[in-house]
Amino acid sequence: MSSDYDISDGEGSGSEYAYSDSDDVMLDSQADDVPEDEMSDGDDGAFAMDESTILKGKTKTYEVEHKSLSVEELEKQMEKDANQFAGIFGLELPTAMMFLRYMNWNKEQAIERFMEDQQTMLGKAGIIPPEPTRNSSKAKSVSKSEPLMCPVCCDDSPEKMLSLACGHEFCSECWTQYLEGKIRGEGEVQLACMAEKCRVLVPDAFVFERVSPVTRERFREGLVRQFVASVPKLRFCPHPSCVYTVQCSAASRRSSLDTIVPTVTCEISKLWLKKCQDDSETANWIKSNTKECTKCQSTIEKNGGCNHMTCKKCKMEFCWVCMGPWSEHGNAWYTCNRFDEKDSVEARDSQSKSRASLERYLFYYNRYANHEQSAKLSLDLYAKTERKMEEMQVTSDLTWIEVQFAKKAVDEVIKCRNTLQWTYAMAYYLFLGNEKELFEDNQRDLEKAVEDLSELLELPIESQDIPVLRQKITDKTVYVLKRNDIVLEDTAKGFQDGRWVWNITL
Repeated sequence: MSSDYDISDGEGSGSEYAYSDSDDVMLDSQADDVPEDEMSDGDDGAFAMDESTILKGKTKTYEVEHKSLSVEELEKQMEKDANQFAGIFGLELPTAMMFLRYMNWNKEQAIERFMEDQQTMLGKAGIIPPEPTRNSSKAKSVSKSEPLMCPVCCDDSPEKMLSLACGHEFCSECWTQYLEGKIRGEGEVQLACMAEKCRVLVPDAFVFERVSPVTRERFREGLVRQFVASVPKLRFCPHPSCVYTVQCSAASRRSSLDTIVPTVTCEISKLWLKKCQDDSETANWIKSNTKECTKCQSTIEKNGGCNHMTCKKCKMEFCWVCMGPWSEHGNAWYTCNRFDEKDSVEARDSQSKSRASLERYLFYYNRYANHEQSAKLSLDLYAKTERKMEEMQVTSDLTWIEVQFAKKAVDEVIKCRNTLQWTYAMAYYLFLGNEKELFEDNQRDLEKAVEDLSELLELPIESQDIPVLRQKITDKTVYVLKRNDIVLEDTAKGFQDGRWVWNITL
């Protein structure tokens, strides 16, 4: 995964951006904000196919240094860390691997804790303390002449009884069923002995020998996922079909690994995602069907025709219609004529503030979710766009390379919707002021440009209009790229300069 942008310190030879299909990048040659109607230069628009036009330069402010890691590379890293740990304490590799998993792959803490009391720590980790030259986690295969009974299936004549280092014996078939169920059914990778209250863990080799190839692969993936989840600088690529992991030096302070857009900090992204998980599913229903208690602000649903409400939490009695104290209502159980009373007004003010807070959240969430959904729908545009590209070749003299402008436009739409999605999360937590207004101005300009480009991509192909449509899409793509660059650059610089003021304590 490489960055999509490079900035040139020199001057461009024509258009605002130079493009090369061979490198699949768009490059900004100037730092000035050029109006949209000045973006085009020549018949080919802002895209130049000559590789000599590629501009090299410094990394942009918002770009984060990172590299991609495959599953195989992650497994090698796990083995490397385990070998280092095993070498320090004279352990065998499987034992070191299991202990590091217990310590969430924190090598420094693992070394410190292990040096304090090796036997105790191995016990806590579910590993029987081994001799330095013998693997204590290796399973024993026992064949006895006297009859045995498996504690699980009660078979009194199992051909082969197997146990871990703890000595609890079960038949091979029960072990296989247990491991298959835990791995494939529950997604577990930390597998304990089947005996009740036994915490001894099942070694990897024991698992690999007794499960099916499909389960074996699932177990392997689970071990890698546990490793990635434990290491702060690693994140899985969020794209559903991507199996790569991103390693980033800035992972502890930026959310780019979770979102592939360095727009917000980790603290903000985590707060927002948690709020969405907690609130978004029920927020609209709550807004439509409930009110808050005027005393403790607990959410209350009206489940009958009577306006007399009693809060179950604080026992406050109030009127559902005017929100005033019920003690002042007399017998007006189904009508309310006290709407303008002072207590009712104060209660409604409190209610209005609570509703305003909910409506504010829904404003940002709905726009966040809209861009997220639009980006997913834009993925379908790839297939439609490819068909249009083929159609353009048939109805015009354009080559396959020359119709790539359509695919590049879809790429930019998806990328910019990802940016816009997270600008709304950031805006929700920004303190109201001049900086937020400027931020939202940039956000609005990018949003309008993206919607305009999306609309162009949906237009039907007419043979006589292809040159005009190509020019419009090309110009708009470059303009969208520029607006996206401005949003990301200004946001990153705001973090660097400490310009952003938050309405919460981070």
